[in-house]
Amino acid sequence: MSKPRKPWRVILTQGRIQLVEVEHSSEAKAYEHVRAALRSGADTARIMQWEDGRWRHFETVHAKEVP
Repeated sequence: MSKPRKPWRVILTQGRIQLVEVEHSSEAKAYEHVRAALRSGADTARIMQWEDGRWRHFETVHAKEVP
Protein backbone atom coordinates (compact mmCIF):
# COMPACT_ATOMS: atom_id res chain seq x y z
CA MET A 1 0.00 0.00 0.00
CA SER A 2 1.33 3.46 -0.86
CA LYS A 3 1.83 6.26 1.62
CA PRO A 4 -1.34 8.33 2.07
CA ARG A 5 -1.35 12.00 1.19
CA LYS A 6 -2.15 12.77 4.84
CA PRO A 7 0.04 10.47 6.97
CA TRP A 8 -1.21 11.65 10.38
CA ARG A 9 -4.57 10.59 11.83
CA VAL A 10 -6.36 11.84 14.94
CA ILE A 11 -9.08 9.71 16.52
CA LEU A 12 -11.16 11.60 19.09
CA THR A 13 -13.27 9.92 21.75
CA GLN A 14 -15.52 10.94 24.58
CA GLY A 15 -16.06 8.21 27.12
CA ARG A 16 -15.84 5.08 25.03
CA ILE A 17 -17.58 6.60 22.01
CA GLN A 18 -15.53 7.54 18.96
CA LEU A 19 -16.49 11.04 17.89
CA VAL A 20 -14.44 11.55 14.75
CA GLU A 21 -11.39 10.40 12.82
CA VAL A 22 -9.50 13.09 10.88
CA GLU A 23 -6.37 12.83 8.72
CA HIS A 24 -3.73 15.57 8.61
CA SER A 25 -0.80 16.39 6.35
CA SER A 26 1.65 17.09 9.18
CA GLU A 27 2.37 16.30 12.80
CA ALA A 28 1.96 19.98 13.72
CA LYS A 29 -1.53 20.15 12.18
CA ALA A 30 -2.53 16.94 13.94
CA TYR A 31 -1.48 18.29 17.34
CA GLU A 32 -3.17 21.64 16.68
CA HIS A 33 -6.40 19.71 16.08
CA VAL A 34 -5.83 17.59 19.22
CA ARG A 35 -5.41 20.65 21.46
CA ALA A 36 -8.52 22.35 20.10
CA ALA A 37 -10.66 19.21 20.32
CA LEU A 38 -9.59 18.34 23.85
CA ARG A 39 -10.38 21.88 25.00
CA SER A 40 -13.81 21.64 23.34
CA GLY A 41 -15.18 18.46 24.90
CA ALA A 42 -13.40 15.37 23.63
CA ASP A 43 -11.60 13.57 26.44
CA THR A 44 -9.07 11.44 24.54
CA ALA A 45 -7.16 11.73 21.28
CA ARG A 46 -5.21 8.90 19.69
CA ILE A 47 -2.60 10.08 17.22
CA MET A 48 -1.69 7.60 14.51
CA GLN A 49 1.14 7.84 11.98
CA TRP A 50 1.50 6.02 8.67
CA GLU A 51 4.78 4.12 8.83
CA ASP A 52 6.14 1.09 6.99
CA GLY A 53 2.91 0.56 5.06
CA ARG A 54 0.45 0.71 7.95
CA TRP A 55 -1.07 2.95 10.60
CA ARG A 56 0.82 2.84 13.90
CA HIS A 57 -0.14 4.29 17.26
CA PHE A 58 2.04 7.36 17.88
CA GLU A 59 0.60 8.81 21.11
CA THR A 60 -2.55 9.08 23.21
CA VAL A 61 -3.35 12.46 24.77
CA HIS A 62 -5.99 13.01 27.46
CA ALA A 63 -7.90 16.27 28.04
CA LYS A 64 -6.45 16.65 31.55
CA GLU A 65 -2.96 16.87 29.99
CA VAL A 66 -3.83 19.93 27.85
CA PRO A 67 -3.56 23.32 29.60
